[in-house]
Amino acid sequence: MTITAPALLTFTADPVVDPALHAEILDLWVEVSNAGGAVGFVPPVTHEVVRPELLRHLVAMTEGRTRLVVGRDRDGRVAATAFLALNSHALMRHWLWVYTVMVAPGLQGRGAGRALMAAVADAARGIEGIDAIRLGCRGGLGLERFYVSCGYREVGRVPGAIRVAPGDDRDDVTMLLNLR
Repeated sequence: MTITAPALLTFTADPVVDPALHAEILDLWVEVSNAGGAVGFVPPVTHEVVRPELLRHLVAMTEGRTRLVVGRDRDGRVAATAFLALNSHALMRHWLWVYTVMVAPGLQGRGAGRALMAAVADAARGIEGIDAIRLGCRGGLGLERFYVSCGYREVGRVPGAIRVAPGDDRDDVTMLLNLR
């Protein structure tokens, strides 16, 4: 499935992950992390630090537990990604998680994030039986407002659950988008 965001990005759900795509996702993850993005790491990070987490995501894709949405810029470079994790629990297969939502820092504030979240919702709607998307985000960065603007609503919050650094604890915020 290919989805186009006018003038910014073209999205593909479930692309073939070859070595080039693997390298571009890794580069984006390091770039976003080092720019302060809340994608599982605290800057500074290197490729060697991020690589094991990317490999876990790719293994889950190989096992059919995770899907990928990739956004490419006009030059064909990977500039946005999100991973959709399916539930294995029999009572929760009607919703999925979205993880590691990333947009290249140079595209932030220009509608690329909103386009990525629309592509994520379109990809989730294409999976039989999926009624909702859940995601967790780090409090204190304004991410909740962004996700609310994309149609999500806050459904839970664990105060201080994320320790960014000693003395810098952030809330773990759960957001939900109903697709039906």
